[in-house]
Amino acid sequence: MQGVMHDECRKEKKDLALLKAPSKQPKTTTLQVRLEEEVRQSLRRYAEFIDANASYVVSEALKLLFRKDEEFKLWIAQHVDNHTQQQPRGEAFTKTA
Repeated sequence: MQGVMHDECRKEKKDLALLKAPSKQPKTTTLQVRLEEEVRQSLRRYAEFIDANASYVVSEALKLLFRKDEEFKLWIAQHVDNHTQQQPRGEAFTKTA
């Protein structure tokens, strides 16, 4: 009985999650980042919560941030041409997968 209640509670929480598990695999790149240990643990747990991997959670969280930050949207609109092929100094290594 307790297992059934746990499954129902987990399903309800999954329905309320801000991020949803991926439906298909988009083209990806590799990015190496350093995280605080607490953030890393929360990332791992959130990925488990929505039944996805950490890469998906990071990608979707950043997309959400970019969609919601009105000041960033204004800034990026003004700087589109400046950054088309440039990589700023100190930016993390990326590689297309």
